[in-house]
Amino acid sequence: MSKVAAIQMASGPNVKANLAEAEKLIKIAVQQEAELVVLPENFAIMGMAETDKVKIAEEFGTGLLQDYLKQQAIKYNIWLVGGTIPIRSDEPGKVFAACLLYNPQGEMVARYNKIHLFDVTIEASDESYTESETISAGDEVVVVDTPFGRLGLAVCYDLRFPELFRAMVEQGMEICVLPSAFTSLTGKVHWESLLRSRSIENLIFMIAADQGGYHVGGRETHGDSMIIDPWGLVLNRLPHGTGVVIADIDMAKLEHTRKMFPVLEHKRFKCSFPG
Repeated sequence: MSKVAAIQMASGPNVKANLAEAEKLIKIAVQQEAELVVLPENFAIMGMAETDKVKIAEEFGTGLLQDYLKQQAIKYNIWLVGGTIPIRSDEPGKVFAACLLYNPQGEMVARYNKIHLFDVTIEASDESYTESETISAGDEVVVVDTPFGRLGLAVCYDLRFPELFRAMVEQGMEICVLPSAFTSLTGKVHWESLLRSRSIENLIFMIAADQGGYHVGGRETHGDSMIIDPWGLVLNRLPHGTGVVIADIDMAKLEHTRKMFPVLEHKRFKCSFPG
């Protein structure tokens, strides 16, 4: 059994302040014996404009944000999921929304580029988002071995695409981490339902770390970061505010659930998701 943590924060345009806040929360998680810590999407910057993240983009393998994640993993002796950070793309004016996984030695052991981009209009709140204007879409499913189990990486809007999660399960996923910045309006009606559905369908643990609060740029995110077990039960959550969600990941429970309720063995169609 291992303790894991989802970090919830309300990042702003000041990178230095965001990194300091993230470390404070990582430290709290470690004090509660977390061995795997997940930061939210855009933890390092939620700018005044979508182009702000492009301005701080890094080359893969080097840069302030990647050094920060490496140092935090080493300092606190943890596995660290670095939410998302902007990694330069070959497309002019665009970045990858890259979710990076570091081990306690500070080695980057997995990279997932967000596949599904949030290009939507929410009429009820007069919000419009076009992530594809500044983000290049990824095209690779990522599942990696860790001491906690087979870990799959997904980001925010990916949650609405069950075929991606089934593709990860077909690669052996047992735990999914989901850094997010879910909008307040959609979060109120869809967030928990989608998270629990992905857990139930695939008999996996979900660790969902969400941005939560009001941001300087005018955006409001939902929060309610939570950890869910393979039966769809919410083990712990943080409805509002900045903080840390801690829960135990019990792989014996996952194995028992899959044996008792072998839905994955009953599937009749193979997922053909790219990657």
